[in-house]
Amino acid sequence: MTDYQIQPNTRRCAATGKELEPGSKFYTVLLDQGGKFVRQDYSGEAWQGPPEGAFSFWAGRVPPPEAGRRPRINDELLLDCFNRLQGETEPGRVSFRYVIALLLMRRKRLKFDRVEADGEREVLHLRCARTGTAYEVINPRLTEDEMVAVQDEVFRVLGWE
Repeated sequence: MTDYQIQPNTRRCAATGKELEPGSKFYTVLLDQGGKFVRQDYSGEAWQGPPEGAFSFWAGRVPPPEAGRRPRINDELLLDCFNRLQGETEPGRVSFRYVIALLLMRRKRLKFDRVEADGEREVLHLRCARTGTAYEVINPRLTEDEMVAVQDEVFRVLGWE
């Protein structure tokens, strides 16, 4: 099983070390460090733009402490991560992209066209419901436990845990 080793959101600014206050704007950066995704959060005041080499970044508001539900899923953020992982061959990233594709299909942003066998691997052919853009996604043939682990990791990386 793939282990991503990404630290959870600390609710602390990576630049100042100060706690991110409920209701305040923050920025999150996803960095690729040594083949692993690393998340860093920044307060709105400390944000100077994404650091060099940032894989992805987004903004949000710190939820109040009593908010026990998951934050609303941002389809555009999912689609951006999905597109940025296109062409990746590292097994963990292939699995990550596959799970994002399944989430986007569930949210009706991607539509299933067909499956093709390409040698020993299976390739899903999907298209964007809004633009019609065609995508190919490798099915990494995850076990149920692996699927749950990768989905949990997607939620953790994107701050939706």
